[in-house]
Amino acid sequence: MNRRGEIFKPLRGPFRVTEIFTSIQGESSLSGFPCTFVRLTGCGLRCTWCDTPYAFTGGETLTPDDVVARATGPAIPFVCLTGGEPMDHPECGALAQAFLDRNYRVSVETGGYHDISTLPNHAAAIVDVKCPGSAMESRNRWANFQSLLPGDDLKFVLLGEPDYAYARRVLSERPIPEGVGVLFSPVHGRLDPRDLVGWIVRDHLPVRVNLQIHKYVWGPDATGV
Repeated sequence: MNRRGEIFKPLRGPFRVTEIFTSIQGESSLSGFPCTFVRLTGCGLRCTWCDTPYAFTGGETLTPDDVVARATGPAIPFVCLTGGEPMDHPECGALAQAFLDRNYRVSVETGGYHDISTLPNHAAAIVDVKCPGSAMESRNRWANFQSLLPGDDLKFVLLGEPDYAYARRVLSERPIPEGVGVLFSPVHGRLDPRDLVGWIVRDHLPVRVNLQIHKYVWGPDATGV
């Protein structure tokens, strides 16, 4: 059942998939864990700092059975649905449930402009709040805050101090449900993490600095890691 108590229908598919690979989770409260990523193709946003524009188009058409078989093949019991924007696929929630039914831990990384109430209760929603530096802040779906559950994350990707001030204001104006992580992520190579740490410590913010550790391990331009 999902957040509204509806039962998911059997998956019909197909899905457009840019890549499926196994690595470590590079960000979110689950960072560092071995994980298999299903990167679905397509995104309705065009953030100025996007690091995966190759997932906007193209990809391979796969049946739901193919997606599940490839993602479970490595036998790593953690699957992340990402993109692009995985929730551009109407059956994203049902795909997440298919992995949960196999006793996998599941997270879904979303840009925050879709209704996350269509995701299963036990999938961790990693939900972006777009700041002005992304040029996409008008697409934030604020109603999603009401659908956040313990174990979910809100992620603010910050290009500079104006984005930091915006994120701080959002947190002061909108209640965050208990048990939801709040992540401040500097745009890699454009905001010095030391500056971000300084602002957070100065302002006593109870947030987590979220570095994309895969970019420190393999470099900022590597794909499939």
